[in-house]
Amino acid sequence: MALGRARRSNRGFDYWPGFVDALSVMLLTMIFLLSVFMLAQFFLSRDISGKDTALAKLNRQVDELTSLLALERAGKNEAQTSIATLTSALEAATREKLRLEGLLAGNAAAAGAAGGQVADMARALEAEKQLSARAAAQLDVLNQQIQSLRRQLASLEDALALSEQRDRESQARISDLGSRLNLALAQKVQELSRYRSDFFGRLREILGSRPGVRVVGDRFVFESEVLFDTGRAEVSPAGRAQMEQVAVALQDLEREIPPEIPWVMRVDGHTDKRPVTGQFRSNWELSSARAIAVVQFLISRGVSPQHLVAAGFGEFQPLDASDGDEALRRNRRIELKLTER
Repeated sequence: MALGRARRSNRGFDYWPGFVDALSVMLLTMIFLLSVFMLAQFFLSRDISGKDTALAKLNRQVDELTSLLALERAGKNEAQTSIATLTSALEAATREKLRLEGLLAGNAAAAGAAGGQVADMARALEAEKQLSARAAAQLDVLNQQIQSLRRQLASLEDALALSEQRDRESQARISDLGSRLNLALAQKVQELSRYRSDFFGRLREILGSRPGVRVVGDRFVFESEVLFDTGRAEVSPAGRAQMEQVAVALQDLEREIPPEIPWVMRVDGHTDKRPVTGQFRSNWELSSARAIAVVQFLISRGVSPQHLVAAGFGEFQPLDASDGDEALRRNRRIELKLTER
């Protein structure tokens, strides 16, 4: 026994337990640091996930309300700037995390320094939380603006509905007034037709069955030779005698037709298709001049100018399209038509 103790004494001091303790302490330290790092990473991931969810929700709301936020683009741009800032901060934190993971994997001895990096990350996380709080506040403001816009939109929709209702009522009134107006016009047209029939009947009695004077539809037609010399636009003496009787009949008609019926006697000048010669450059001028001459003669005999209209048609409204002398004679004419003004 004494020999055994002597041998153990001779081997010197045993360092192995101390070395194991040191390794244990170092391992526990590394485990603690890694636990702290993993917790920080967990909280960071959860916070990042929450921010991503908030950002996705914000993006959906922004997409849904784009059409309503035309007047709030400045606020939206500010929110987008904040989102970009948060995204940049998240990317920076991610890069920092990757850098720390590389340091931990490459050199376990840098665990002490990692604690400082964890603290920096914690500060960065706190800063990001503050940014997130700002973004949430901005989101609240944006939601309030959206609610205000929705209220304004509802007011506009109510106003539009009221306007459409008033428009429908106005259209109904207009339709009713139109129907009444059409009925009144139809009655006036019937009255005017009656006066036209009476007037033409009176002219038939006055002018009788004279050659060159006839009724065609709703027009009283004078062949040009009855009223004018060839190529001239002055009413001939024989034509004046015819128009004197027409003027007397028109004056009687003016006294008979009520003032509320708007009527005119239209005097239409027509020529044949042969080229004109003499003082007129075209059949347009000749037909217009003859119509005006008849109107001026009737005015000189007391017919109101407000009830007379002159129109020239040249050769473009023929009664007979053939080339015979009889057709050309029938096409040269003055027509009287009682019509609405």
